[in-house]
Amino acid sequence: MKNSSGKAMPVGGGVKKIVYALNTMRRMGLMNSQKALRANNTCKACGLGMGGQEGGMINEMHEYPSVCNKSIQAQSTDLQSPIPDELFDHPLDDFKDLTPHELEHLGRLGKPIFKEKSSNRFRVVDWDWAIDYAAKKFANTPAARSFFYSSGRSSNEAGFVLQLFARLYGTNNVTNCSYYCHQATSEGLGTTIGAGTATVELEDLSLCDAIFVIGANPASNHPRFIHKLKACRDRGGEVIVINPAKEPGLIKFALPKSMRSIITGGSDIASVYVQPKIGGDLALFKGIAKYLIENNHTAPSFIEQYTQGYDAFLADINDTSWTEIEKLSGVAKVDIEVVAQAYARSKNAVFAWGMGMTHHLNGVENIEYIANLALMRGMIGAPGRGLLPLRGHSNVQGIGTIGVKPVLPEYIFQGLQSELNVSFPEAPEGLDTLACLERAAEGKMDAALILGGNLYQATPNSVWAKQALDKVGFKVYLTTTLNAGHVHVCDNSDALILPVMARDEEAQPTTQESMFNYVRLSDGGITRLAHVRSEVDILTSIAVKTLPPEQFDMSVFKSHQSIRETIANVVPGMEELADISVAKHEFHVRNRVMHTPEFKTDNGKGQFVFHPLIDNSKADYPFTLMSVRSEGQFNSIIYEENDSYRGVDNRWTVLLNPDDMKAMALSAGDKIDVVSAHGVMKSVHAQPFDIPQGNVMAYYPEANVLIGLERDKRSHTPAFKSVSVKLVY
Repeated sequence: MKNSSGKAMPVGGGVKKIVYALNTMRRMGLMNSQKALRANNTCKACGLGMGGQEGGMINEMHEYPSVCNKSIQAQSTDLQSPIPDELFDHPLDDFKDLTPHELEHLGRLGKPIFKEKSSNRFRVVDWDWAIDYAAKKFANTPAARSFFYSSGRSSNEAGFVLQLFARLYGTNNVTNCSYYCHQATSEGLGTTIGAGTATVELEDLSLCDAIFVIGANPASNHPRFIHKLKACRDRGGEVIVINPAKEPGLIKFALPKSMRSIITGGSDIASVYVQPKIGGDLALFKGIAKYLIENNHTAPSFIEQYTQGYDAFLADINDTSWTEIEKLSGVAKVDIEVVAQAYARSKNAVFAWGMGMTHHLNGVENIEYIANLALMRGMIGAPGRGLLPLRGHSNVQGIGTIGVKPVLPEYIFQGLQSELNVSFPEAPEGLDTLACLERAAEGKMDAALILGGNLYQATPNSVWAKQALDKVGFKVYLTTTLNAGHVHVCDNSDALILPVMARDEEAQPTTQESMFNYVRLSDGGITRLAHVRSEVDILTSIAVKTLPPEQFDMSVFKSHQSIRETIANVVPGMEELADISVAKHEFHVRNRVMHTPEFKTDNGKGQFVFHPLIDNSKADYPFTLMSVRSEGQFNSIIYEENDSYRGVDNRWTVLLNPDDMKAMALSAGDKIDVVSAHGVMKSVHAQPFDIPQGNVMAYYPEANVLIGLERDKRSHTPAFKSVSVKLVY
């Protein structure tokens, strides 16, 4: 198969990934890597999940080996030696000159370091001083002028302590990375089915005969999911991919576990591949619905018994013309019909989607329409069918479950106070992630506690983000390695960076929740570095020294078992967490919408919703850009500078439709400027790629300079994937 340039298209997976994994393991040390990968700890990469008590390379269906390139990459940086103390004799500017890839590979952070506002360099400090200094800073900061943030890499135990500390301290500004990824999913599923998580288990992927992959590139971001797609094809099922970009790894993928797949040049993944223009998904979904209605491929008895609002939804679809659908989706009616026919043939369908659905001004509406399509044919509430948001980080779902969010359900908020015999100080409703930074930009945030992640490079409008975070007078980070967020936003502020144990190093067991609502137990127990501490230990130590002793003794939660017992008593569905470390029994969270059509809405029925189609094109900025991740990347972590699947060897690249390049007289490698209303990427390498005309792609987080603060009004998720730009050449 050849691409638009006449070159052979890359194939996902294959021998090169086996060789890469082997070389990475050799660099780690084969004994060390085997120990890390086989230990009873949850995978540190995506939310698909593996490991836990089944063993490091086994999933909950007992499949072995269940491991991928992302797992090995994540382990490789954890197995690094500590950064030498002498390196911090260098001024801050020397660290700023390093690329994100270089920062990640400096080594593990082995000791606390501190950069004072008036200084231009970090210095190594001891733990007692670091804890005392952090506590003093928070004690002297009005709670309303602080925020607490967690990435999805942390444990349920650490997340629970973080949010409890914040609320006892007096703020509900407790937020997490989901506001930059799947919050639109939580909102959209909340309105339609009453619960914001997946309605399928991993096993359901072995029972379905159709899987939609919408706005996602699992070949790069969730490689083990590709095996489930291939298995569906092997059963005679369909894999329907909806994505503006024709991703090579979703067309053919050489599965590393299958010699036949490797020898034959890769296995077919997508059976149907449709490419709407960026932002055209809602129109496409309406087109699929219109075909189903016009050809009697709905489930009337299911709709009648288990749903509400169908008549208004039906009227809106009938009032929407095919002409409007084709124009706004960028997909011809005949191609929409192919997708709809594939769905109509299915008996059990699963809809999976990624941030290509949520990173838009109408991200919540996109999710609601995916739910609409499932409800139309009764594809929710039975084995082998349902909804599957593809979560990016290994515990981002668990972090939300246990309360790391600005607004807690009232029953959890009150339950915590009753369980712990405390009264939370009166505080206004908490701010979401971007709102916290907007408050910081106004000079109204004085302190922040940031648990993992890279908040700076995860935030849109990178110039603005740098200024906003630097206005936070004191920031304390808990991390395993250095990243750009640690060195670029402390010119005029204090930064305290504390080294934490990796998940498999924890002295006490921890738990994580996969995208399938499955809670795993990680044993921890591997010793690598002498001076790192557990996240829970650090958080409780700061809290004990910050909070008045008569308010609550946070030291009781130095015991992870005490934390789990409290969560089990307060968070519905998590009751089995109380004795998981003793029983070693991992479990699916109770009370989620799963294999029966019992919805968590007010009336117990699935809710159809409808929204008008809107043309968001801008004449002054005729192209629409979406930011994407590369194959050698995990979230903002850059493991490889090149992108082997897309044939790109330089991340400072913009991918264009070949006909657009021809019209502009551009050749591969020519340099152009990409300009938005918010910023410019100068001298970017232009490369052809199979993407609709008028659409362009650039890499995240480099493209953040182009992305403004526009967001979905309901989820507050920034529009990373619908940015109006012009090209200057």
